[in-house]
Amino acid sequence: MKFTTKFVALATAVGFAAPAFAQEIAWVHSNAAAQSEQRVKAGFEAWLAEEGKGWNVSYLDSRGSGEAIASNIQDATARGVDAIIVTMADLRASTAAISEAAAAGVPIFSVDSGYVDGAVVDVTTNNWAMSASVSPYLLDQLGGEGDIIFLRMASHHGTRKRSDVMEDILKEYGDINVLAEHDIDITAFFEDTTNQMQDYVARFGPDIDAVWAPWDEPAQAAINVMAAAGLTNVKVIGIDGHPQAVEEVCREGSMMIATVSQPFEGMGSQVGDWITSIVIEGADASSVIPSNIVYMDAPLVTKSNCKDFL
Repeated sequence: MKFTTKFVALATAVGFAAPAFAQEIAWVHSNAAAQSEQRVKAGFEAWLAEEGKGWNVSYLDSRGSGEAIASNIQDATARGVDAIIVTMADLRASTAAISEAAAAGVPIFSVDSGYVDGAVVDVTTNNWAMSASVSPYLLDQLGGEGDIIFLRMASHHGTRKRSDVMEDILKEYGDINVLAEHDIDITAFFEDTTNQMQDYVARFGPDIDAVWAPWDEPAQAAINVMAAAGLTNVKVIGIDGHPQAVEEVCREGSMMIATVSQPFEGMGSQVGDWITSIVIEGADASSVIPSNIVYMDAPLVTKSNCKDFL
C-alpha cells in the first residue's frame, strides 16, 4: 500500500500509532439516505453489539456532495479520531483530505468508494462483474430486441462502472434500441428518477420494453411511475439486492425481473474486524488485508432463485 512518508513510518513502528483502544470513529456518509449506506451502517452496528465494543461513532452526512465528503474527512482528522470510515463516495475529489489524514496517522477505511492512495483499503463488490451478469440477463429476457430506457449515474465510481459495462454489452445487441439515457442526480436520486420517468412515460408510453437502472432504488422509482401510468409489461433490473428489491423480484407479476445481491452488512462487519486488528491491536495492514481493494461476492437474483435471498 502507498502512504505518505510519515504515515509509513508510523505504520511500520506501531501499526498506525493508535491509542490502546480505538474508541473515536468518524463515519463519513456520501449520502446517508441511500439504503446501501444504511445497510453497511447496520452491519457495522450489529458487529459492535456482538463484539461488545464501546466505540463512540460520529456519523457525518455529506448529502451527495464531493466537497462535503472532503470537508468531513478534514474535520474528522482535525478532531483526532482513531479511524475514519467512508461509504459510497467518489474519493478522487478527496485526495488532499485523505493525504492530510494519512499524514496525521488517521487510517481511512472505505466502503465501495474506489481506492485512493493514503487510504488503507476499499471493500466493495466487483461492479463490472455485477453488470456483466445482470445486463445480458435483461437483454436476453427481451429476446435480444426491443426499446429500453438506460438510467445511469456517472458521479459514483460503482454505478459508472456498471453503466460502462452495459454500454459495451449493448454493442453486441444490435436489435436493442435505447430510447433515452439519463444521468441520475445523486443528491435527490429517487425524485430525479421519478420526474425523468414521468417524462419518458409521457413521451414513449407503451414503446418502453425495459428499464436498466444502476441500482435498486431508481429501479423502484421507475416501476412506481410506470405502474401508475398503466404500463405493466415492462422488464426492469436493478443492482444491490436490497430486501424490498428481492421481494419485488419475487412478487408475481412484478416488472422487476432481477437484481444483484450485495453483502452490505458484511462489508460493515468486515471494516470493524480490520479496525480492531490494525488500529487497536497494531497489526501491519499488509498482513491483515490482501490488497488495496477487497471484493466480496454478489450473486445474481432472478425470479427463479429469489426466495433464497428473502
